[in-house]
Amino acid sequence: MSRGPRANLRGRSWGDDDDGCNVLHVDMDAFFALVELARRPELRGRPVIVGGAERGVVLSATYEARAFGVRSAMPMAAALRLCPQAVVVRPEHGLYREVSHEAMSILRDVTSLVEQLSVDEAFLDVRGARRRLGPPVVIAEGIRERVARALGITCSVGIASTKFVAKLASVHAKPDGLLLVPRGATIPFLRSLPVGALWGVGERTEERLARYGITTVAQLADTEVEVLRGAVGRSAGARLHDLAWGRDPRPVEPTRIEKSLGAESTFEHDRTDLTEVEARLLGLADHVAARLRRHGQVGRVVALKVRTSDFRTLSRSRTLDAPTDVGREIYLAARELLAGVDLRGLPVRLVGVRLEGLVVRDGAAVQSTLEEAADGTVERRREAEAAMDLVRERFGSSAIGPGASRLAPRGEQGPARSQRGATPIVR
Repeated sequence: MSRGPRANLRGRSWGDDDDGCNVLHVDMDAFFALVELARRPELRGRPVIVGGAERGVVLSATYEARAFGVRSAMPMAAALRLCPQAVVVRPEHGLYREVSHEAMSILRDVTSLVEQLSVDEAFLDVRGARRRLGPPVVIAEGIRERVARALGITCSVGIASTKFVAKLASVHAKPDGLLLVPRGATIPFLRSLPVGALWGVGERTEERLARYGITTVAQLADTEVEVLRGAVGRSAGARLHDLAWGRDPRPVEPTRIEKSLGAESTFEHDRTDLTEVEARLLGLADHVAARLRRHGQVGRVVALKVRTSDFRTLSRSRTLDAPTDVGREIYLAARELLAGVDLRGLPVRLVGVRLEGLVVRDGAAVQSTLEEAADGTVERRREAEAAMDLVRERFGSSAIGPGASRLAPRGEQGPARSQRGATPIVR
């Protein structure tokens, strides 16, 4: 939940020039609360507060509850005085971690340069993804569509030339929005904001600055650095002055190295025909393999995820004889795992495939069986799939695939948007 103040700029455009705007800040809207609504759609439209009596504070609240003044970290008793009709839901942190992991997987599908800040927000550097996925606005819209379809929640995205401005942009895009701040509009955008929007300006710092007549970012930017140092301290004064002028040289720094890589797809309608599920698995395996080759990685453990119509999630895994980045090998292993899953006669809602135990391909012990080594089957498959990578890089992800284009993962077949909230993720 974003806590910083913002100007009344909802819906304002700052331009469409995205030159140099390679930083995205993705922030899930009212994360805990919307995850609860995704599995309890009957609560949609009602004020909902996530929190527990044992902690006594609000962890998250829907926008209907926020309209009454409810905010995160507020004592639950105070929140209920403001909104006595609110529905209070006890938190399920295991569920939130699961949804967070899937959301971050969607972001890492876009680029490996993902800096996760918390369970519900992250920075992305998308300069390396432009050729493959398009300009930043198209990438951001794709992220928002995939999050909504796969997880049943919404997110807001800010796009800018620096991390600081991208984060401010996402705040002003909320809820369920997108805002691009072109490099040339950075200073006008910042000068429109209250001083409390700057990182590091809490209530006490805001009070100190107010004593000097500084209540806006514009006023702070126009104040001499030495005056600011006297008001809030030497280092803080210089840092705030830099931020007010849009100076933020920090790069997006990935917070961890991925040890697994996967993709999953939620069917628009539950499927009873396993051949259709297998067809989707083929597209997912091809998608995962292409990402592995792009990152120069191979993996040895194939994991299958299946969610049935009663929202039960089943997982199975198998260790291959040798690490691979070949989609056909991943698919065959996943298909065998699917055949061994007891679905209890229920239709399939979601299917996913993941390759674990990733290592760098160069130097990895990638080898075939004696029969495969003799006829070069696996190597020829890899060469064919690598050739498809080149075609997709030039003409788009839907240009070619393993069979029909319908086998590709949902969200990878072009910019067409689907209805939001149609496929909630639940335990």
